[in-house]
Amino acid sequence: MKQHGPVFVMKILVMVAIAVAGFGSAVLYLWNWLMPALFGLPSITFWQALGLMGLSWILFGGMRGFGAPHRHCGGRRWREMSPEERERFHAGFRGRWCDADEPKGDGGAAPYKDFA
Repeated sequence: MKQHGPVFVMKILVMVAIAVAGFGSAVLYLWNWLMPALFGLPSITFWQALGLMGLSWILFGGMRGFGAPHRHCGGRRWREMSPEERERFHAGFRGRWCDADEPKGDGGAAPYKDFA
């Protein structure tokens, strides 16, 4: 494993600080430009803009790259299927979504009974 020197670490920290300040300023200026005029909301400070940015990052999926195991559950299940199971699964989608002009009596659920 390659060890990085203190100069490299400082460069990364400075770049992160510049990016945070840039995005925070963008949120600040966009909020103060649009929200008071459109919705009558008060103007915000730079620190409130950073807090708003952090809150939206948490609420709208900013933690994706930090060990969210639930994202890959479907891929694991798909890899564990045999080719016959995959074909039955595809047949269910084709029966349900591709033949829209032919109504199914069971709602197209017959191929899925083994997967539920």
